[in-house]
Amino acid sequence: MTNRNDREETRGGEKPGKRAGRFGIDHASGRLMLGSFSIGMPRSRIARMAIGIALILCGFLGFLPILGFWMLPLGFLVLSHDLPVARRLRRRLAVWWHRRRKPAG
Repeated sequence: MTNRNDREETRGGEKPGKRAGRFGIDHASGRLMLGSFSIGMPRSRIARMAIGIALILCGFLGFLPILGFWMLPLGFLVLSHDLPVARRLRRRLAVWWHRRRKPAG
């Protein structure tokens, strides 16, 4: 049994310095990673949950200008840092996506 932490296993063998292609909150820096972009997140759990819920609620108004349906997945991504249910769903989606993109054979 190896003694690796979760973050090393979820990277899929990529180099530690490489951050492009990651989605979620980086626990080391506390920043929301969206591929090669990163956004600072508050350290307070209540503030992160409020931001996630606000993004989801505004995402339901996606038919309006400026607000959009893009806010829904972003809100779930923010909430997945604090809520185990959302974290499990995000991880299942990541595993499904990785298997789907993997070539057959």
